[in-house]
Amino acid sequence: MAFTLDQFRLDGKVAVVTGAGGRGNSIGRAYALGLANAGASVVVADLNGDGAKAVAAEIVAAGGKAVGVQVDVSDEASTLAMGAAAKEAFGGVDILINNAALMVDVSYDNCETVNLDAWNKAFAVNLNGALLCARAVVPSMRERGGGRIINQTSGGAFPATGLYGITKLALVGLTTTLAKQFGKDGITCNAIAPGNVTSDAGKMLVPDDSPFIQFLNMTCALRARGEPDELVGTALLLCSQAGAWISGQTIHVDGGWVMRP
Repeated sequence: MAFTLDQFRLDGKVAVVTGAGGRGNSIGRAYALGLANAGASVVVADLNGDGAKAVAAEIVAAGGKAVGVQVDVSDEASTLAMGAAAKEAFGGVDILINNAALMVDVSYDNCETVNLDAWNKAFAVNLNGALLCARAVVPSMRERGGGRIINQTSGGAFPATGLYGITKLALVGLTTTLAKQFGKDGITCNAIAPGNVTSDAGKMLVPDDSPFIQFLNMTCALRARGEPDELVGTALLLCSQAGAWISGQTIHVDGGWVMRP
């Protein structure tokens, strides 16, 4: 069958996007709105339940279909309730974007001094959360004949130089493992590794006048910072029929910061 742009459409699909209702100008919100614009019904999930409902209302006001759900991705019962809410609202789940993560709130102490409770919390959200959310929706994906999982890793994992990067590099390992284990069910699993993004969280952690931004300006092939919306096209590829033969991959969307063979 010849390729058409319709292969990027998500009409009739149901997508869960975690971490999509928190800080206002966020990558999660951009994903949720982008998937809705492509025709998907969207479950906007966030620890901030009111924020999730606000983004869902934004989608509905624009003519899309969405519900907001409060979820703690580090808690198994909460992720199962999220999956059940998606099934109740829209009949099942076809797409999961594991975007929820700790970044600003992660400890940036070195490995010799980092508090172990802070270490474990970072892994509970950034790694275990992706596993629990996948386990909550994969049965529905199987029932519906397949699905798409996208894990949000980070350019900061290549190489990892602190706790945040370590959790995100571990997430790459989970991505390849899920891709292998779920592939025969027609479920793909890939990762997106953003560079430095002008989200509210990104600018809070790395202000425009940061020396790190000056470093990126000298090292990136294109430009140091991107907008949240600039990640949406890659997500649509990986979520849609257009990307059905892609699995187990990490795609860097970072202006040419991290270049890997």
